Amino acid sequence: MTKSVFVGISGGVDSAVAAAILRERGYHVEGLYIQNGFPGGNEAGAAAVADRLGFPLHRLDITSSFRENVVDYFAGEYLAGRTPNPCIVCNKKIKFRYLLEEARKRGLGHIATGHYARVEDSGGEDGFRLLKGVDKGKDQSYFLFQLGQEELGHLIFPNGDRTKTEIRKMACGLGLPPRKESQEICFIPDDNYRNFLENYPVTLPRPGNIVDGKRNIVGRHHGTHSVTIGQRKGLNIASERPYYVLEIDTKRNEVIVGREEDQLARGLIATNCSWISRDPVGPDVLHAKTHIRYRHRGVNSEVTFLPDKRVSVRFETPQRAVAPGQAAVFFQGDHLLGGGWIERRLRDA
Repeated sequence: MTKSVFVGISGGVDSAVAAAILRERGYHVEGLYIQNGFPGGNEAGAAAVADRLGFPLHRLDITSSFRENVVDYFAGEYLAGRTPNPCIVCNKKIKFRYLLEEARKRGLGHIATGHYARVEDSGGEDGFRLLKGVDKGKDQSYFLFQLGQEELGHLIFPNGDRTKTEIRKMACGLGLPPRKESQEICFIPDDNYRNFLENYPVTLPRPGNIVDGKRNIVGRHHGTHSVTIGQRKGLNIASERPYYVLEIDTKRNEVIVGREEDQLARGLIATNCSWISRDPVGPDVLHAKTHIRYRHRGVNSEVTFLPDKRVSVRFETPQRAVAPGQAAVFFQGDHLLGGGWIERRLRDA
């Protein structure tokens, strides 16, 4: 029986090489290009890849779903004073959802993308496990913590055990033209999220005060959506020592700032936690390395389970810029256990 796989094709090098690797492994390959209705896509590039490698390319327009599940979420989080991570939400609610649905419609047994991560069948009650990619500089497992057994049981990451340098060499060998790395947020081509929000159909916060920890006014902001936790530049506060954004209070329409040492947090509370394998049971403390944002090196932590899919995380060493709305993702070595959304930081031990 021929092995078959549906590959998400973006028009970039990573997804193209992923498809090529799977063809070499003997899979029947078909591709899916997802149209989200926003500029920044590369449908022509996706079509060129499919033509060059000789597999059929299907197209799916999910503009309405993408706007509702990703872009509206993105804008809403900034308006609520939080820092969103749209890639995580998109992976769960858009990319892997539609890849799996469309693969099933066509009778294709597996799905694949060009992500730098790995899936491992534990062969036991923990089912499939999600692991970091071999190339630690490109590892993207952080963005995949919301995936579960349904997706992982069908999922292949062909690039996960290769480095980015190896992938580029393979692309050259296939005659694929080099492309620039994709921008951080696919629906914001210039990476200027403030300009995007100002042109999106939402009511933006009005300008207000920037205050210190004692509520002394030290400056003015252009709207709470215009700043992020940990920000130093662009606050326009006259001071011998720099200020950093510590909190965003949307009820008071205030931005609270402090000095560098005031950023330090002993831990955090995370909510809406999900786990790759079984949900943890009981009051036991989980020892894991917590990553509080992408590119964060991680910190050894004690994770205590709370009701309603929440956890309390205590860091071994204090961390800066713990931002509500970002993801806290838990690892043991290369093994991704799960994660949740940061609700607030904990300043005291």
